[in-house]
Amino acid sequence: MAAMRALITGITGFIGSHLAEYGLERGAEVWGLRRSWRSRMDNVAEFEDSVRWVDANLTDAHAVMRAVAEAEAEIIFHLGAESFVASSWASPAATIHANVLGTLHVLEAARATGWPRVVIAGSSEEYGLVQPDELPITEAQPLRPLSPYAVSKVAADLFGAQFHASYGLPVVRLRVFNTTGRRRGEVFMTSSFAKQVVEAEKRHASGRPATILVGNLDAVRDLTDVRDVVRAYWLAAEGGQPGEVYNICSGIGFSVREVLEILLGLSGVPVTVSTESTRFRPADVPRLIGDPSKAARELRWKAEIPIRQTLADLLDYWRQRL
Repeated sequence: MAAMRALITGITGFIGSHLAEYGLERGAEVWGLRRSWRSRMDNVAEFEDSVRWVDANLTDAHAVMRAVAEAEAEIIFHLGAESFVASSWASPAATIHANVLGTLHVLEAARATGWPRVVIAGSSEEYGLVQPDELPITEAQPLRPLSPYAVSKVAADLFGAQFHASYGLPVVRLRVFNTTGRRRGEVFMTSSFAKQVVEAEKRHASGRPATILVGNLDAVRDLTDVRDVVRAYWLAAEGGQPGEVYNICSGIGFSVREVLEILLGLSGVPVTVSTESTRFRPADVPRLIGDPSKAARELRWKAEIPIRQTLADLLDYWRQRL
């Protein structure tokens, strides 16, 4: 039986690189879409030679069409996006351009080149303003986005739904809650904390005091290990119902303060915690806790790796890097 052929946009990013590894381990033929002049290859360096590469900017419709046609994939995992919520406030037009047009171009290319199954990476940020009595969040929750990034992901999500409803394109949408693990970018909360803790360990070892800079510690997030998340992507590709949307989450909420306390407890290093105004967003979602029961029921998926293990692995990752 021929190996499944999968094309991953955003393959050089955090989740995309883990998804590529997972696919290769399963014997899939993995194709990666990259911007050859810009994509950093650090995350895929260990298995770069095992991936077949196509070059395109997602905002270039003709280049995306060529890349999708060349790959002839059975599955397109569309993860390519501007993914940092905070930067979307500074560059809202760029975020909309990349995330909405990029998704539209992938869907048009899929429709024109053989109708592969498309799995779209959405975000829990789409839910936005959630009232306390609306937790845990189901897929039926109204979308009230609170950032330009979230608006862009809502538009991409709805384009996926529209292409299925209008053309019958087999699109499965995932709304992925906060994900962390090895290779998470240091601008993101868990990785920023882990890196600062490891730097504090080094300073403490040389007898110097250490300070960790933080933003809003009261926000509550549903955190899932990236290794569990990429398993969900694959299950969605194999068995997700076209046209449907699935929350990918643990169903357990942790405040940002609790995450920091776990990391400090795992390290044992004494630090001073200092709040920095630049680390606050203009608007922040107070609580995001998802209901994973639909994914459990239809995809046979659930998060399995406990948060302490994930954070311990993240600390080890930064110890190796620093």
